[in-house]
Amino acid sequence: MALSIKPLADRVVIKAAAAEATTKSGIIIPDTAKEKPQRGEVVAVGEGRTADSGTLIKPQVKAGDQVLYGKWTGTEITVDGEDYLIMQEKDILAVL
Repeated sequence: MALSIKPLADRVVIKAAAAEATTKSGIIIPDTAKEKPQRGEVVAVGEGRTADSGTLIKPQVKAGDQVLYGKWTGTEITVDGEDYLIMQEKDILAVL
């Protein structure tokens, strides 16, 4: 996937997973009641952040990683008709 933006420093671009349309028991969830997803795929990663000592700290995630992130973290953007989140790597909670 060729993304037309490159995140800076320790930021990552994430394609959020689709919100669940039905419950486990089969009940259809209306759009107004769907919860914001907390899971997604990393599609682009910045170079890393610079420590106080001047050394570059490389990111721990890479493009293609499936990750969990905080519910209200990141900035929502739309690029080429697709919705993405840009967030700092520290806002990622886990790699799946």
